[in-house]
Amino acid sequence: MSPSRQPAAFTDGRALLDALTLDVVGRRREIEIVVAALAGSRHVLLEGPPGTGKSTLLRSVAHRCGVPFEFVEGNAELTPARLVGAHDPARVLSEGYGPSTFVPGPLAVALHEGGLLYLEEINRIPEETLNVLVTVMSEGELHVPRVGRIAASPGFRLVAAMNPFDAVGTARISAAIYDRTCRIAMGYQSAADEAEIVGRAVAPYTEAEDVGASGRRWRQRVVELVRATREHPEVRVGSSVRGAVDCEILALELGLIRARPPRQRSVALDAAVSALSGRIRLYEGSSRTPESVIEELYDRIFPADDDTDDTDAGDGTGNDDDVGDDRDDGEREAGAAGKAPAPFPAEARRDGA
Repeated sequence: MSPSRQPAAFTDGRALLDALTLDVVGRRREIEIVVAALAGSRHVLLEGPPGTGKSTLLRSVAHRCGVPFEFVEGNAELTPARLVGAHDPARVLSEGYGPSTFVPGPLAVALHEGGLLYLEEINRIPEETLNVLVTVMSEGELHVPRVGRIAASPGFRLVAAMNPFDAVGTARISAAIYDRTCRIAMGYQSAADEAEIVGRAVAPYTEAEDVGASGRRWRQRVVELVRATREHPEVRVGSSVRGAVDCEILALELGLIRARPPRQRSVALDAAVSALSGRIRLYEGSSRTPESVIEELYDRIFPADDDTDDTDAGDGTGNDDDVGDDRDDGEREAGAAGKAPAPFPAEARRDGA
């Protein structure tokens, strides 16, 4: 596509990159490649584990560029008719087949509007449906029976994502798909970037001025715990950064319910097990349970005799006793009674909280 036919946002690549870095934590290299590929009218395949920001990046690109965005969840039930569109049976009975009875699917809409078609989990889509995409990517047009030819408007691009780790319900992508896309591998981000992602997600549940150095250290340990699940010898698939987000939010909520500091072991460990045990996959034949693995990693990262943050008062947002607090229950109760966790902002509280 010549520059004159590109959407206006793609003609100023540097401005777009600067805007995208405000929405997406890190990922500068991947953002640059995605923008370059889309500006050159190339189709893109994002490959990486869950929770690596594939959807976030593409939604941000569509929003910042002001182009239509069609999201399609890939699964075994995605037939060509669901992707392309189908004729309305009721109208066909009364009017007969024709363009007016055709109800366009996401592919037809993206072609007509010149938008981004985002296919989540493309390796779960049946081969019959993928064959439709091969033709569209090659020829830039779609032929629908009793409707005719739907040509791709300027700006149409297909962006697909796939998770290489999850083999259940997935299939190998054909060489024809790879041959028509630019592949971008998206691995897990750095610990600092993941801590920043958690901080943004948890911000509505905390007061900014209450998250001091102690709270930031605890958040770094939560991220360390999540990252450790990806390296454990008995874990086949570890947790994404979403596990760290849920762990911190759950600890804050659980601390309010129990009237205890969220970093207290009895609170934080329950939050960690609940948030992470369902996100990890052990190797077949392992005698361990996900819960036991999380507890093992928790004890390694939050040792019971670690009292480096115990000088902070418990305010429920990060300036309270460390998770590794080894005081007895009576002392914990006294500390909790001395200063209860601070309530959440009204907009972050659930109904009845």
